[in-house]
Amino acid sequence: MIGAPLPLTRDIVLIGGGHTHALVLRMWGMSPLAGARLTLIDPSPKATYSGMLPGFVAGHYGRDDLDIDLVRLARFAGARLILGAVDGIDLVAREVHVPGRPPIGFDIASLDIGITSAMPDLPGFAEHGIPAKPLGRFAARWEAFRDEDGPARAVVIGAGVAGAELAMAMAYSLRGRDRNGGVTLLDHDRALAGTGAGARARLLAELSRQGVTLLENAKISLVGAEGVQLADGRTIEADLVTGAAGARPADWLSQSGLDLDHGFVTVDSRLRSSDPEVFAVGDCAHMVRNPRPKAGVYAVRQAPVLLHNLRAAVTGGQMRAYQPQKDYLKLISLGQKSALAERLGLTLAGTWMWRWKDHIDTKFMRRFRELPVMAAPVLPTERTLGMADALGDKPMCGGCGAKVGRATLRGALGPEPAPAREDITPLPGDDAALLTTGGVRQVMTSDHLRTFWGDWAVMTRVAAIHALGDIWAMGATPQVATATLILPRQSNRLQARMLAEIMTTAREVMGQAGAAIVGGHTSLGDELTVGFTLTGICRDRVVTLGGARAGDVVLLTKPIGSGVLMAAEMQGQADGDWIAAALEQMAQPQGAASRILVDHATAMTDVTGFGLAGHLMNICEASGASARLDLDAVPLMEGALDLATAGLRSSLFADNRASLPEMEHTPRADLLFDPQTAGGLLASVPEAEADTLLGALSAAGYPAVRIGVMREGPPRVVLT
Repeated sequence: MIGAPLPLTRDIVLIGGGHTHALVLRMWGMSPLAGARLTLIDPSPKATYSGMLPGFVAGHYGRDDLDIDLVRLARFAGARLILGAVDGIDLVAREVHVPGRPPIGFDIASLDIGITSAMPDLPGFAEHGIPAKPLGRFAARWEAFRDEDGPARAVVIGAGVAGAELAMAMAYSLRGRDRNGGVTLLDHDRALAGTGAGARARLLAELSRQGVTLLENAKISLVGAEGVQLADGRTIEADLVTGAAGARPADWLSQSGLDLDHGFVTVDSRLRSSDPEVFAVGDCAHMVRNPRPKAGVYAVRQAPVLLHNLRAAVTGGQMRAYQPQKDYLKLISLGQKSALAERLGLTLAGTWMWRWKDHIDTKFMRRFRELPVMAAPVLPTERTLGMADALGDKPMCGGCGAKVGRATLRGALGPEPAPAREDITPLPGDDAALLTTGGVRQVMTSDHLRTFWGDWAVMTRVAAIHALGDIWAMGATPQVATATLILPRQSNRLQARMLAEIMTTAREVMGQAGAAIVGGHTSLGDELTVGFTLTGICRDRVVTLGGARAGDVVLLTKPIGSGVLMAAEMQGQADGDWIAAALEQMAQPQGAASRILVDHATAMTDVTGFGLAGHLMNICEASGASARLDLDAVPLMEGALDLATAGLRSSLFADNRASLPEMEHTPRADLLFDPQTAGGLLASVPEAEADTLLGALSAAGYPAVRIGVMREGPPRVVLT
C-alpha cells in the first residue's frame, strides 16, 4: 500500500536520561532511522542539568531552568518514554527490568544513568542527609530548605570542586536571605586535591571570603538529626546535610554481568561494554583505553559518536571511535555571579568568566527548549473538497479524544430500538447493556483506545481501567474480559515483545479488579489500539443514569483535564511533570469508589469522551432533571487550566462544546467539555449522605469533591 508505515524490526533502549542520551534523542528527532523503535527509560519526566545546579542554589536560576523535559524530548524524537527506575538487565534474555511493570526487550541498549553521591557506609546519612546526586531530588530539597524561615545551618561533605561550588552557593544564597547560620565544608583528606595549585589557592580564598568554614582531615562518625558528629568528638550542628564526596555507580550494575571497574561499566573506544550490544556513556562508564575524570564535557562529546554507533549497530554499518580530549576547560562557580576558569595550569577568575559559563550553560539548555518544529505533511495538489477541514490544524488526539462526537453518534444511531429478546433490559443512554442469564443479571460493555502514550504497559493499564469504568459505574463486579488489539507493523520478535508487555499488564489490572481475560483478537494496522469487552455481575441493585432526583448532590471522584493535557503533549507543549501526574491519575482504578457509592447513588456514570458536561447532561436527560454545577468546585488536573487559557483544546472539544452552546465560554468552563480518558465516577447521591460518602472516598484515596446539585426542571446543566 502506498504510504503505509514501514515495519519496525529493531529495539534500541536508552537506559537513563543523562546528557549524552538527551543529545542523542534530539539528534534522532532531526533524522529518525526507519525500522528502529527507540525507547527511553528514566525514573523522572525531567532530567536535571548539573552545570547550572550551583547557580540555582545561589539563586541565579529558577528551578525550571535546570530541567530537560524528557516527555517533550521523547515526543520530538518519536521515542516511547517509560517512567521508572531500572533495577537490572538480563543479558541472556535481552531484557531490562523496571519494578512494577513487565520487562522491556532490547536488541541494542545504552546506559547513561549517571552516578550518586549517597554514602551508604556513613551511619545516619541515609536517614538525615541528602546526596547532591541525583540532582533532581537534591534540587527539590534545597528549594524547600532555602524558603523556610529563620537562620539555617548547612554542612557539605566532600571538599572537591563540586562540594566547594555547593558550599559557596549556599553561603551566598542564605546570606542574601538573612538566613546565614553558617555553612561548613568537610573533607576526610585535603580539600580540592584534584585542582592545580593556583586554582586551589583561589578557591580556598573564595571559600573564606564567602564565610564557609572548611574542615580538612575531618573524620565523620555519624550524621544525626542535629548535625554531624566527628570522630574527635566535635559536633557540627546542621539543619541540612548534603554529600558531594566521590562518585558511586548504581548498585544494580554489580549484578548486570557486564565487566566493571570499581563498579563502573568498562567501555572500549566505540563506547561498547563487554557485551557488544550494550553501550555505556557519561559518568556511569569507565573508558578503559583513555580513562578520564567524571565530567560533563566528555558526556556531551560522546553524543555524536554514540548516535552513529547505535545506528550502525542496527544497520550493519561501520562504527566510529571516540577520542576524548586530554584536558578541558573547567568553569567553577564562586557563589555570586563570578566564576573561576582553569585549563593547562592557567587560572582566571571574575564576573566575565561567569558570563561565559552562563552563556555556555544556557545555550546548551536552549537546544532542548527550542526544539525544531517539524514541517506538517503537504497535502496533494489535487484533492477532494473539504480535506483540509477534515484533517484539522493539529494532530488527532489519542485516548478518548479520538472518539466520535456525541452529536454525530446520536444522529447516526438514531433512537435505540426496543430489544428483540426478553433477557435484555433496555437502559437508554447507558454504555453497558443489562442482561439476564440463568437468573443472574449481568452488564456488558466494550471500549477501546487509540494510542496516546508510548509506554504500552501504561497505555494498557489506562485502557483497561477506562473499559472497566462502565462496569463500575453501574455498581457491578467485573467478571470476564476479552482483549482486542491492533498492533503496528513490526517484525515477529518485536510483536512478541509488545504483546508480552500488553497482556501481562492487562491480566494484572483485570485480575486486581476481579475479572479474568478469557480470549480476544489481535491484528496489524498503522498504530497501536487497545480495547476490551467486559461483563460484570450485578449486585442487589443496578445504578443507571435515570435515577437522579431534585436535591441530590453531585459528586466527582477524579479531577478533569486529561484531554487537553494529552493533546498538548502530542504537540510538545505540555510540562513533563503535568503529564506524569495525569498518567498516574488516569491509572487509578475506580472499583473501590464504586463499592462505596453503589448502595447510595441514585444515578452514576463514568466521565470519559463527552466530557464532564456531556456525561452530566446524560444523567439529566435520563432522569428528567436539571443540574446546577459549581464551576469553581470542579477539580482540575495540574496544568489543565494553564493550557486551556493558552488556547489548547483536544480535537474532540468542538463536538462536545456544540452540545451545550449556551454555556459560558471561558477556559475553565471549556474544560467541562474536555474528553477524559479513564475519568472518575460522576454520581448523584442524597444530600443527607453526601458528607459521609465523601469521607469514605477520601479515606480510600480518592480526591472526591461535591461539584453541584440536581434540580427540578427540563434537562440542562447550569453553572453557578
